[in-house]
Amino acid sequence: MIKGLSILLRPTGADRVVHSGARLCEAAVVDDDVAKFLDSVGDEQRQRDARLLVALMGEVTGQPAAMWGSSIIGFGSRHYKYESGREGDVAAIGFSPRKAQTVLYLTGYLEAYADLLERLGPHTHGKGCLYLKRVDQADQPALREIIARSYATANSLRQGE
Repeated sequence: MIKGLSILLRPTGADRVVHSGARLCEAAVVDDDVAKFLDSVGDEQRQRDARLLVALMGEVTGQPAAMWGSSIIGFGSRHYKYESGREGDVAAIGFSPRKAQTVLYLTGYLEAYADLLERLGPHTHGKGCLYLKRVDQADQPALREIIARSYATANSLRQGE
């Protein structure tokens, strides 16, 4: 079983599915909707943080931003298959500007990022999600390395499939 990758799912075809726990919702979304989505983020700070992450993640991954569902921006993708037989495609790395904070969806558990999280600044986290209230106040070199490490991990898992 692949750990920490049950966050973002995207089947082939035009429709995309965003998985959050046991709840699935489908949304037909076109990649050029990223700009429209960014413009629709109501909180000015969240919008600035989102634009900062689009630029940073795009630069680090070399991949274009794409909408995964109605509120998640992802970069790159890879296929996964669980021991149960369930399979799909996940964004290699992504984020969502939520009302209270910005959520980064990383590959793997955050224990693998402990050295960088110490330098990052104020944050909270779950198993594979990193929560930042102010992306612009995070230590930018640490954030860049977290993004790079997550993307490299996703690519190494893709290579092993």
